[in-house]
Amino acid sequence: MNDLNKINPLYQFSLKAFNVIFHNAMERAEPAEELKIRVENLIDSLTYSVFVYTTRGLFEADKIIFTSQMTFQILLARKEIDPVELDFLLRFPSVPNVVSPVDFLAHNSWGAIKSLSQMDEFRNLDRDIEGSAKRWKKFVESEIPEKEKFPQEWKNKTSLQKLCMMRALRPDRMTYAVALFVEEKLGTKYVVTRAVPFEKSFEETSPETPVFFILSPGVDPLKDVEILGNKLGITINNGKLHNVSLGQGQEVVAEKAMDVACKNGGWVILQNIHLVKKWLSKLEKKLEATVIDADPMYRVYMSAEPAATAESHIIPQGILEASIKITNEPPTGIKANVHKALDQFSQDTLEMCARENEFKSLWFSLCYFHAVVCERRKFGPQGWNRLYPFNIGDLTISVNVLYNYLENNPKVPWTDLRYLFGEIMYGGHITDDWDRRLCKTYLEEYMKPEMLEGELLLAPGFNIPGSMDYVSYHTYLDEELPPETPYLYGLHPNAEIGFLTMTSENLFRTVLEMQPRDSGASGGGGMTKEEKVKGLLDEILERLPEEFNMMEMAGRTEDRSPYTVVAFQECERMNILTSEIRRSLKELDLGLKGELTISNEMEATMNALFLDKVPVNWNARAYPSCLPMGAWFADLLLRIKELESWTTDFALPNVVWLAGFFNPQSFLTAIEQSTARKNEWPLDRMVLSVDVTKKWKEDFNSPPREGSYVHGLFMEGARWDSQSGMIADSRLKELTPACPVMFVKATTVDRQETKNMYECPVYKTKERGPTFVWTFNLKTKEKPEKWAIAGVALLLSA
Repeated sequence: MNDLNKINPLYQFSLKAFNVIFHNAMERAEPAEELKIRVENLIDSLTYSVFVYTTRGLFEADKIIFTSQMTFQILLARKEIDPVELDFLLRFPSVPNVVSPVDFLAHNSWGAIKSLSQMDEFRNLDRDIEGSAKRWKKFVESEIPEKEKFPQEWKNKTSLQKLCMMRALRPDRMTYAVALFVEEKLGTKYVVTRAVPFEKSFEETSPETPVFFILSPGVDPLKDVEILGNKLGITINNGKLHNVSLGQGQEVVAEKAMDVACKNGGWVILQNIHLVKKWLSKLEKKLEATVIDADPMYRVYMSAEPAATAESHIIPQGILEASIKITNEPPTGIKANVHKALDQFSQDTLEMCARENEFKSLWFSLCYFHAVVCERRKFGPQGWNRLYPFNIGDLTISVNVLYNYLENNPKVPWTDLRYLFGEIMYGGHITDDWDRRLCKTYLEEYMKPEMLEGELLLAPGFNIPGSMDYVSYHTYLDEELPPETPYLYGLHPNAEIGFLTMTSENLFRTVLEMQPRDSGASGGGGMTKEEKVKGLLDEILERLPEEFNMMEMAGRTEDRSPYTVVAFQECERMNILTSEIRRSLKELDLGLKGELTISNEMEATMNALFLDKVPVNWNARAYPSCLPMGAWFADLLLRIKELESWTTDFALPNVVWLAGFFNPQSFLTAIEQSTARKNEWPLDRMVLSVDVTKKWKEDFNSPPREGSYVHGLFMEGARWDSQSGMIADSRLKELTPACPVMFVKATTVDRQETKNMYECPVYKTKERGPTFVWTFNLKTKEKPEKWAIAGVALLLSA
């Protein structure tokens, strides 16, 4: 419980609260004559009581993390699982730069299989997958592999060993596989969690134990307080319920309400306490002071939004530890979100506009649009580059605008409405240009004249409804909307696989960070943390090449072409990074030997290396990357090797590895500069033209006369079809297929091809957003809008 604040600083629990749960659990435990059974009953009752108490105050995404950590710790204490195997599952080491020999496993998955095969329990797993590819393919491609039997003798492995194999074979199914593991080891009640009714939570409250509601957008948990208050005769009308919405000047009102309520046994609701930062320490003291001689019915209910980052968290620890924490989250999925959007209106809304048919069509379309843009967030950066706080207010104001414009215009002002919704109402939240394009494209697809004839598909298989009454819209939605899939958002099913894989990676990374630091389990194989870090440190220092000799390089060439300048800049930046790596590791080595005092920076570097993460001070001098430490260092060595071969004679490589640059933009700009100088064209009129070839890096023996061949790009959201030479739909489970070599050359803006082109953003990593590099125009047979909605982009690392 104490480690949960590493996930979210709101998750704070006190020993005092634990004591109460402990005693309640002992009273609830089933009695038994036999001592052994009695002890088992007590342990079971205590474990489940702590589980319910804790999960009630966790967000849905964090519940599986807590449940997994609890299960692993219980099984380690019982010595039912091997700590080395658990360490593998959490760390997931992968042999870098291997090529998968089978078509149903990605290279990274094959790297994990190779790593797993080095352990005794999994010896020959790699050979078996190659030898019996047909059986393994059937298993890997099954819809719910976690419920299938593993091929051959592998089905006899322990549950944890099966989890290790599953993580390598189908990382996207790991949250479901872990839930099954918990169910098998601890029981169904730990997996099937239902929201605890507020009345049940109220039984655990007292004047000393307030309730703290962790707010989610679009949910009002305080209704439950008012409903229960009515049942118990505590209402605003009889002066026993005080509801204070905090903000400027409301602190005094809140303090008076607490003074009154503690004397007459009233309840105080303090809403949005995160808005009064300076008053919070005073509130903490006030909560302690008012419970002295307080009426037994006195209660305090607080609500606050979680902070966006750990650094911006302001709620005092004392308040959080003393409180019972409760989360309420909005419904998930398109259907629930469209229902919720429709619920904001009534039959009267539909009847208020004189142009009923147009209003109803556009109103329903707006509700569907609102549900899509809100729920699309769950797909991570492929959904939206950045997270935006779209809310019900955006929808209700948009409907008011719609009503006013229809009332005051003889024709439907399509362009005006799309502009108002896409640039102001919803677009007002949006800060990224590509996200703005996505929002505008959705509106262009969902709002056009054909919808008035009932000829508009909002999603495959879901037509816009005709004119009907309010209740019928809800019924139509229940009956006609297809089951939840990424297709409802205009995305490919791979988007869900990517989203589930990211979720499972986050699960294991967080559980690894929560492991006890000094135990043999966390080190794997009985190694202490220091021994493991020392081994890594020595290996990195041994393999790290010397810095580039800039003076010697400058003497070797007098050429100062744009390409040579880029090479020098890259070498300088690489020197800054490698010298920092060498300095921090040598310092840490001295610290581990006891010759230097371990500083905060050394401690942070040591923890990062132990957890297979790139230290913060290295990251600050490096390039954006999502790789764990092992793969990151292998990638760094490849980048250095690439620079070494380029700077030997400063001749442009046959095919340039675009991802190998700190600053790929500088190389692409150099292409424009070289062409502009050669042809004496103005630089501000230059643009890049991209032709995707049908060849791969190995097929080129010389660079082009103008421009450059580049490789190392991957496509997310679609794939490049070499046969047709155009963008095509992704193949299932191919999340980021590699693209062939691209020929990038510069031309003037008036000669640029724009017909049948999709403006495809290029990003350095899957995180997109701030890692934007350039825009490549790629040929497409389909409408470019399809790819914009599908979130199609090129990535420099898969």
